[in-house]
Amino acid sequence: MTVVDCVTGAFGYSGSRIAATLLKSGHRPVRTLTTRSPEGHALEGRVEVRPLAFDDASGLRRSLEGVDTLYNTYWVRFSKAGFSQADAVSNTLALFDAARQAGVRRIVHTSITNPTFDSPYEYFRGKARLEAALARSGCSHAILRPAVFFGGGDILVNNICWMLRRFPVFGCFGDGAYRVRPIHVEDFARLAARVGAEDEDLRIDAVGPETWAYRDLVRMLGEAIQRPRRIVTIPPWTGVALAWSIGCVVGDVLLTRAEVDALMNDLLATDGPSSGTTRLSTWAKAHAETLGTRYGHELARRSRA
Repeated sequence: MTVVDCVTGAFGYSGSRIAATLLKSGHRPVRTLTTRSPEGHALEGRVEVRPLAFDDASGLRRSLEGVDTLYNTYWVRFSKAGFSQADAVSNTLALFDAARQAGVRRIVHTSITNPTFDSPYEYFRGKARLEAALARSGCSHAILRPAVFFGGGDILVNNICWMLRRFPVFGCFGDGAYRVRPIHVEDFARLAARVGAEDEDLRIDAVGPETWAYRDLVRMLGEAIQRPRRIVTIPPWTGVALAWSIGCVVGDVLLTRAEVDALMNDLLATDGPSSGTTRLSTWAKAHAETLGTRYGHELARRSRA
């Protein structure tokens, strides 16, 4: 049997970068477990496609046979009709169990900065539970904890710029002093590929070289795309209401109250060393002509899946 590496969601955002990085190394073939069609994707025909079918335990196990390293990027950002974060936890536990039964050597799992069991936010509680389950699984593993991604096709940074291009002012929740530490998705993919080849159990904060106060992040992005805006302080509930209104117009969930609260509680930054080298400030200037010209649609991604 040919030994392969496997990426969940190789036609998605971070998964596609990890798969492309693995293919570039030429170390071994790449398989993906996915719910999406490869048609029209840059990786079409370059990766072996198997279904990501959580309700078929035996099929999931068979799809993981022959896999050396499993790179798991599967998650849902928020609960919505048809998918929930509770379902994502259950599904990921099933994936870990299938990997163990199939003899997968190592799992590289995408988590989140600052996960805790007692977090008031389901997202962070769920990620903490999965980290603990992976540690108990007996599989060699690496847990990567990114906060925010940027780099072609991201959601948060792109949509901040989208709003800066369209509105004369930008509302900032509270004092805006809470921090964000974004990592470029290509840096993340290289990190994942590197730790996937190792054996030691690891937990790594996958964060970039720049830490931004949110207000300063918005100001920097506005200057980079030549749309400097007045930043006004608004209460969190007002920001959520405005996000809901914009979401109704574009047919998406722009931002949730839990995301606002987690941001304001400083959960999207850490103080440890950088895992990437790409600076958002430099990248934003280099991509100013296209950054934020199109809205990043989260629900459209889900519907394609």
